[in-house]
Parts: sequence; C-alpha cells; structure tokens
Amino acid sequence: MVRSPETNYNPSMGGLIHPSPVGEERDSSRLTIVIAVAVIMALAIAIAFLLRTKPTGPAGPPPYAANLKLSDFKMSAAENFVGATVSYIDGTITNSGNKTVTHAMVTVIFQDDMGQLAQREDVPLKVLRTTGPYPESVDLSVSPLAPGQAEQFRLTFESISAQWNHQYPQIQISDVTTR
Repeated sequence: MVRSPETNYNPSMGGLIHPSPVGEERDSSRLTIVIAVAVIMALAIAIAFLLRTKPTGPAGPPPYAANLKLSDFKMSAAENFVGATVSYIDGTITNSGNKTVTHAMVTVIFQDDMGQLAQREDVPLKVLRTTGPYPESVDLSVSPLAPGQAEQFRLTFESISAQWNHQYPQIQISDVTTR
C-alpha cells in the first residue's frame, strides 16, 4: 500500500486517519492584539494632532476701541438693601469715530499695595439715562453711542477684593460692537 506523506495509516484504527500537522500553527491571537493596540494608538495620536489648537496670545483691544475715549472717572460706593456694599465707577465715554457703538465691554484691573493684580473684572459698559428721579444705567444696545457723541457711563461691582489698594483701577475697552 502506498501512503502519501501527509496521512498516517494506523492498522489498529481500521485505516487512514486525518493528517497530522507537520508544524504547530503560530498563536495568532497575540499578533492580533499587538496590531489592534498599534492601530488604536495611531488613531489616538492622529485625533490629538487634528484637535489641537494653536496657542493664542493675549488679544489686544479691538480696532475701533482707539476711537473711544474714557475720561472723568469718579468712584463711589453705596449699601444695597441687603447691607452689602456696591461700588461704582462713573465716567464719560466719547465716540470720536464714524460708527455707532451698540455694545462695549471693559476690563477693570484692581491692584494691591504692591501694584500686583488684586482683582480683574470684565463688565459691560452701560450709559446713564435720567428718565426718572434717579439715573439708570442701560446697555448701549438700548441707547447706542452715535459718532461724535459723549455720554456718562457707569460700571457696577458687587464686591471688590480686600487686597485692593483703593486707587483708581486700570480700565481698558476689551470688546466693541458697532454698526
């Protein structure tokens, strides 16, 4: 009887049996895990690279802010009905540009005795309207500032840091909307 090298003949078993493997197959599960981990790491790196943003430096004042002048500052404080002190900075804003200002935000920096930052606030600039017995501060969207116009404004602070040196803070226009 002629046998092929791939099959074994076992007379006690009654004939031919299935071929026996010549070499053991390599364990493919380890290779699959290594490939899967590598693909996941590559995807994570690619996503991180695509989602990163360029660092932005501190934004300067908006271009139209050069046309707005803040002057005649006066500070005051009053006690509200709850007994807390509310602080105010009043002044004049002048629009020397050729556009109407419909919104303005200012950054107010209070310093301590060493000239370091004690508190920083971004607040909307509101103009004062005298429609009744008391002046009311209203947003520039309600009472826009036309070109060449000057108006009284008020900034309101519910609380100011105890480290504040009680000097006039730095006030800078940080956002302007015009039409």
